[in-house]
Amino acid sequence: MQPQTPVDSDGPAETREQNSGFRYWAPLVTVSVAMFIGTIDSSMMNVAVPAIVSDLQTDVTSVQAAITFYGLVMASLMLPAGRVATMYGIKRIYALSLVFYGIGTLLAAISWNMGVLFLGWSVIEGIAAAVLLPIGFTLIAINYEGKHRAMGLGLLAGVSAAAAALGPIFGGILTTFFTWRYGFAGEFILTLVALALVPFVADYRDSDVTLDWVGALLSIVGIGAVVLGFILGGKFGWVRATRPFEVGGTQVNPVGLSPTVWLLLLGLVFIVAFVHWQIRRERRGKTPLLPIRVVQNAGFVSGAATWVFRSVALAGFLFVVPLFLQSAAGFSAFESGLALLPFSIAGFVFALGTTGWRKRVQPKYLIQIGAIAMVVGVLLFYRQTSTTMTITSMILPMAVIGVGLGLIMGQIVELTLSSVDETDVSEASSTLNATGMLGYAVGTAIFGSALLSSFYGSVVDGVLRTEGITATAQERQEIVIRLQDAREIVTEAEREAAYAALPPETQQVLFELVQDAMVASMELTLLLVAGVTAVMLAVATFLPSHREEEVSVTDVVDPSDPVIRADD
Repeated sequence: MQPQTPVDSDGPAETREQNSGFRYWAPLVTVSVAMFIGTIDSSMMNVAVPAIVSDLQTDVTSVQAAITFYGLVMASLMLPAGRVATMYGIKRIYALSLVFYGIGTLLAAISWNMGVLFLGWSVIEGIAAAVLLPIGFTLIAINYEGKHRAMGLGLLAGVSAAAAALGPIFGGILTTFFTWRYGFAGEFILTLVALALVPFVADYRDSDVTLDWVGALLSIVGIGAVVLGFILGGKFGWVRATRPFEVGGTQVNPVGLSPTVWLLLLGLVFIVAFVHWQIRRERRGKTPLLPIRVVQNAGFVSGAATWVFRSVALAGFLFVVPLFLQSAAGFSAFESGLALLPFSIAGFVFALGTTGWRKRVQPKYLIQIGAIAMVVGVLLFYRQTSTTMTITSMILPMAVIGVGLGLIMGQIVELTLSSVDETDVSEASSTLNATGMLGYAVGTAIFGSALLSSFYGSVVDGVLRTEGITATAQERQEIVIRLQDAREIVTEAEREAAYAALPPETQQVLFELVQDAMVASMELTLLLVAGVTAVMLAVATFLPSHREEEVSVTDVVDPSDPVIRADD
């Protein structure tokens, strides 16, 4: 899709360019609000995981699955969602998505069990966010020109970073002093604000565009299978099946492999089929869902890959840190958010304040510096990980990680989208957002699984060592699995009663074992986060080298092109 110059009730774009009042900036405000609520969900709820578990009588794995599935739904639907918006009018689909998102947040806010929360949050909100996030950049290109368009695109990247960074603080305050439900209620109110500003948004529709239904199905199944595979890996094993996987009461573990293996293979097959189908459509002169030239563009591919690894690392960090602080260090949700405050402030300031640096320093180098800062910050956090760590002791590592994230977010979107042809910006934006959400879902699944698996493994090893019991690797794994299963079916009251029934000396030994296991599992997870961030740094070396004035995504609009309004 080629973004078009806006025409609204104030007249052509030239007239609007002279207007700096409310009507002129309303489109930027509504898109920024939509970007904020679509991004803040996961990070805000991360610090509320223990509270949700207690309130809904569920377990960490279920809440982790809800967070991950939210990303799965968005990642799977973003490519076809962008095309549907083009077909039926971006303004109309944008408004409908806001309504749908509001319904999801309202349902999540009043949820009385995990199933209702899953439906409202992971499914309904996920579907709506799949539309809201990728078309945000397109709406900015439609409604603004020149320096205002450049500012708007930079602001959206900053808002995304700020939402991820500020989420833990908002979530911590609400969870500690009020209830986690107010987070969803607040999103509902913001949705109403965004909806109220939709009438000021200029529209674009291309009635000649058709949806590639086959390509949409292939992409949805492919991406969905990959993410689902990662979700199930922690429970059923990454290669060999650690427990039976049943579908409709029938065990499905071909040749003893985990469902993760088969789902990842299935996803890969469908993604390859999707690529071949897009090539076939282009050769026949039909519009593909994703132009192949986009994925053949080295600058875009390196940018999208960097974006994916950033999402994986960020998701892992924001999931495991609040969980450790509350479960092991005894922090409240508010204190966890407060501990993340230096990270949030640094990320916000550097994401919004460094967009102009690209005129003097190559964006590629700023991104690499940001990746290095994130690695250093995570390693600093690793060195002081303990159950006695304080908010003060975490200021430096949190700030360093935030600086790194801000440097990356301030440059990566503009640099990546500026690498593609002007006619492919919309599809590139959808693809970039889809890969980002894919990374976020995978990161939550992998690092959440690593943290819990390492913890239970360490507890079992400690008990066996204390009791002088020798066990084979298979026997050890069976004990770990039984311990994990018990966590899902035994209530908190039952666990506390069983613990109280133990002799005092046994309680002390078990307490020390659990504390040591928590620290060990957290250290392992942080090293994994640092490793993924190091991979991101390596991938970033392939980013294109150019400054903003040489090529920019903000040059994609031809002022002579008319707008096709939804009401024409």
